[in-house]
Amino acid sequence: MAGGRSIWPWLAVAGLVAAFLAVGHGHGDHDADARSTAPHSTAAPTTSAPTRSATPDPNDPAQFAGPVVKYARQAGVHAQLLMAILYNESYKPHDPAFERAWQKSKPDAAFGIANMHRAAFDDTKRGRPFANRSWEELPDHPDLAIQAAAWYLHDLQAQLPAHRTGAYTTDQLLALGYNTGTGNMRLFAEGTSPGSQARSYLDTLRGNWSKAAQALK
Repeated sequence: MAGGRSIWPWLAVAGLVAAFLAVGHGHGDHDADARSTAPHSTAAPTTSAPTRSATPDPNDPAQFAGPVVKYARQAGVHAQLLMAILYNESYKPHDPAFERAWQKSKPDAAFGIANMHRAAFDDTKRGRPFANRSWEELPDHPDLAIQAAAWYLHDLQAQLPAHRTGAYTTDQLLALGYNTGTGNMRLFAEGTSPGSQARSYLDTLRGNWSKAAQALK
């Protein structure tokens, strides 16, 4: 997530997430949404009853393909990279009420579908079209979160060393920078081996790479 924080603390609150969704503050019962509803009809067998289509996953970044392409182009970064990062960051429910409730007990928590921390957002927005927006808006405004993430990647790209000795591509380094911060990104570009959490983030990105391409078609 932007700002160099690890994703692992969120795994410890799985029980809290489940409880939160169970009381109606989340996006509903995903398992129920995925189940098909068999029609209870007494009509003749030749009559086909309508079936209800499954509700799209509200946490699926594919629904934001338009803003991803738009803001990636404006910021001069690859749309596939931006979309893959959104998939990486979809490990927790992006429900505005849940994010704000969690932030009350963990003030340094990240906000929005791109999991951006306050300091990263405030640094990125300077001189940008969204300079008058606030970090607190991210949970309610996915477009703003995507725009900020795109420009954060732009700023990371500007800080890559001109000469690199590492084995990572530019997109991979930017993803590592998004997850671990600028300083670590530069070290990785110069040949330092990432730690286990950074490697895991990069492995997840590789796994999401083709999914991101499909989402942008």
